[in-house]
Amino acid sequence: MASSSNVYSPAASPPSTKYDVFISFTGKDTRNGFTSHLHSALCKNQIETFIDYRIEKGGQIWEELVEAIRESMVFLVIFSEHYAQSKWCLRELVEIMECKNKKEDHHIISVFYWIVPNHVRKQRGTYYSFFADYEKNLDPDLVRLWRKVLFDAANISGFECNGRRQITDN
Repeated sequence: MASSSNVYSPAASPPSTKYDVFISFTGKDTRNGFTSHLHSALCKNQIETFIDYRIEKGGQIWEELVEAIRESMVFLVIFSEHYAQSKWCLRELVEIMECKNKKEDHHIISVFYWIVPNHVRKQRGTYYSFFADYEKNLDPDLVRLWRKVLFDAANISGFECNGRRQITDN
């Protein structure tokens, strides 16, 4: 787990890029719809994409996720209603932001899937209740780090996807 006392500490530089895109999402909201269709479209266009089911059975999950993040060029972060409920997603986001801040050639694309960008940015709506629980039960430095990476990632220009078959710049 990334150190909560050192925001955006540099990650080790990968010798080469293995993946074009790393998709960060919570399966509860998007796995069987939006994310699976997006992943399929990327693969059909020969875009090498990491998605969590590529983790080898019996493998060290977190270590494999970190390696995949560090070996990716583009991070596609799909914010949805329950994204912040997943500590895995928040840990991924910390690692993604560390990689982005270390290398200028890494890019983050935020997709706000059925969620208002301001709810992510300021932890409102469902994010408020998740963070109220985190504030009671987790290390305050870790919670502050998660709040910061959500704020920073949600301030990167992205897209709102709200079911109207229209994706607009946020």
